[in-house]
Amino acid sequence: MHLNMSENNCPLEERDRDRLPPILNHSLDRGPKLPFPSYGSFISTLNHKRESGSHSFSSPFLLPAVKQVRELPPIFPDVRHKHRISIDVLPPEVKARFVSEPIIPIRTKTAKEFQDDVERATISGDWKQVHDFYLTTFDSFLELNGAFKKEANAPFNTIEDSGINIKFVNIVYDALLHTPADTQKSVLKGIINSLLREWKGPRTKDDLRAYFVLVQNPQYTSPATYVIYAHLLRQIAALAEADHHFLMHWFKKLPQKRFKQLVERLQLFITTRLFPAKPEDLPSMAKCSWWIPSATKVLSLLNAANSISCFPIVPFTDFYNLTLDHIDFMEDYHTWQAHGNSNRFTFCQFPFILSTVVKKAIIQRDSEQQMISMARQTLVDKVSRRQRVDMSLLFLNIKVRRLQLVSDSLDELSRKRADLKKKLKVTFVGEAGLDMGGLTKEWFLLLIRQIFHPDYGMFTYVKESQCHWFSSWKCDNYSEFRLVGALMGLAVYNSITLDIRFPPCVYKKLLTPPIVPCDLDTPVGMATLTLEDLQQIMPDLAHGLGELLSYEGNVEEDFYTTFQVFQEELGVVKSYNLKPGGDKIPVTNLNRKEYVQLYIDFLLNKSIYRQFAAFYHGFHSVCASNALMLLRPEEVEILVCGSPNLDMGSLQRVVQYEGYSKTDPTIRAFWDVVLGFPLELQKKLLHFTTGSDRVPVGGMADLNFKISKIDVSTDWLPVSHTCFNQICLPPYKSKKELRQKLTIAISNAEGFGLE
Repeated sequence: MHLNMSENNCPLEERDRDRLPPILNHSLDRGPKLPFPSYGSFISTLNHKRESGSHSFSSPFLLPAVKQVRELPPIFPDVRHKHRISIDVLPPEVKARFVSEPIIPIRTKTAKEFQDDVERATISGDWKQVHDFYLTTFDSFLELNGAFKKEANAPFNTIEDSGINIKFVNIVYDALLHTPADTQKSVLKGIINSLLREWKGPRTKDDLRAYFVLVQNPQYTSPATYVIYAHLLRQIAALAEADHHFLMHWFKKLPQKRFKQLVERLQLFITTRLFPAKPEDLPSMAKCSWWIPSATKVLSLLNAANSISCFPIVPFTDFYNLTLDHIDFMEDYHTWQAHGNSNRFTFCQFPFILSTVVKKAIIQRDSEQQMISMARQTLVDKVSRRQRVDMSLLFLNIKVRRLQLVSDSLDELSRKRADLKKKLKVTFVGEAGLDMGGLTKEWFLLLIRQIFHPDYGMFTYVKESQCHWFSSWKCDNYSEFRLVGALMGLAVYNSITLDIRFPPCVYKKLLTPPIVPCDLDTPVGMATLTLEDLQQIMPDLAHGLGELLSYEGNVEEDFYTTFQVFQEELGVVKSYNLKPGGDKIPVTNLNRKEYVQLYIDFLLNKSIYRQFAAFYHGFHSVCASNALMLLRPEEVEILVCGSPNLDMGSLQRVVQYEGYSKTDPTIRAFWDVVLGFPLELQKKLLHFTTGSDRVPVGGMADLNFKISKIDVSTDWLPVSHTCFNQICLPPYKSKKELRQKLTIAISNAEGFGLE
């Protein structure tokens, strides 16, 4: 703004002064207070003060009401630049237009001094000094930084170091729960004051540090503190993405114990809000609908921190909220499908919180709804044509001959591709009997046994890693790989656990991408894989490549390697360039990382691309669903092969008996022996009885495990019917005899595909 003044900066002429707005005596509750005066109001006040002979600038500057403002004098073109006020002639109050960063108070109390204070208070009963520390520290964000920041006014603007003395924070919080009630209340009141303060502009790193400290408070385990906790979570959830980035990396640096406590408190908060023991203790859901979204968003920061850590701080299953298993998620799922990751909250936006049980249920329900829609359309077509309605149209009916099991299965699945989402029923040609589940499981077991046998040539069994990998041989028809993929999809859909030993990277590739692309030319299964992935398949080769990366000598002269790989295919060794002209490019210290990455990509992606693409499309032909986007690779493996975590105590509680009761001496001896087995023998027992050493997604209860009595000589070994998850025990007379016979049986049962 330019004002018409004389050359020597004299006061405004009287005629101009009269046209400026008058200084009004507003009361403090009228109109908004400005942190600093506007240019015009300052000049007006300056003139008024000069007229009255006052030289003080301490009075507050208030914005006058709009109706009382008169138009300022026009700025004349000929004096626009000539009479501009210089910043140098303005008083200091106007020069300091913006408040500088607040100075953090310097607190010098050390962790040792604080612990000594607590020890003296515990002995004397005088908690005043400790109480004053808590009262001061938690009263504001500045005081929190003053107490816990390593160096009060250092910036610490890095994701690698929060600048907070975590050890001191832990000591203060560990002592808090043992202080008198009034001290604990003073902390909560201080947090309320801190959260209610008005903050202008973007958050500073000191604000983030305060949130980082406050969210670790152990008092939030009590529902009485949940209103305060909820507001803290809301403010953290509303931070900018850049601020979340810093918090995520700071969380990653926490000790495992503290990190786990943070996760558990958030999970308890969500559970209690969903299913409160005393609803009257919490506000109504209508008034606090933002509680769960805020907590879930903060939990997602911890999940991200866990994911980016070199080694996970806690297992990913610690982020499951198992109380959500009891909620019908289809409405949440459909809302997520309709609105995606918009501002409308759904749990499906944060799939890490949903257990595999929930995700499997969503996949099955989604597939069932697709199947019902298809079946309804088929029935409508039949009725409209006045044709006879056959209820078998509601099922995927597979008829196979035992001697031509693979070829018949391939033909059936190819011809009935449109029915793959229907309920599966299997019939063996020439054999009587209805499929009540046993024939379906037998079909899976026999088919997998043949396909994965080394002599069949589709898969290679790697002894070092005890897993199967795709054979790299080339052919004109990869339909059998599509069959294996479809089998895996059918197993997921029909709740059948398969004894397939694929390495984890197979499931990464199955989810790359999780939804089949519309463009059939788009590559599938081309996951970004690392040396760790290769280690799980070919440990010796991975070890060699690792040594190449860490070699301190001259790689080019000592290894004499080029960007070329040799591979044996059906007894013939073939060479492939890892990049154009690779056979003429030496591997050096500078390009060895590129060589290793290209080598891994060739072995795990490019050399088996056509085999895996057929496998990928077979799996997705059954399991095609947006629900696959909810899954981690580890969860796909659990859906297909079951969980490796055994709990024989749970199995004992759900087992069914036929010919025995749980009090019979043979049964008591059986469980005494089994519960005393090492894990390896327990796995062998499960494999002997069910055909797999893993547990279905729903747990032991989903096994339908049965122990039956067989009236034969006790010289016999136990026998099993894997199609029905049934073990048959002769009535052994002693625990010693039972242990001996059972150990022999389960240790010599033939596994398929294994050597």
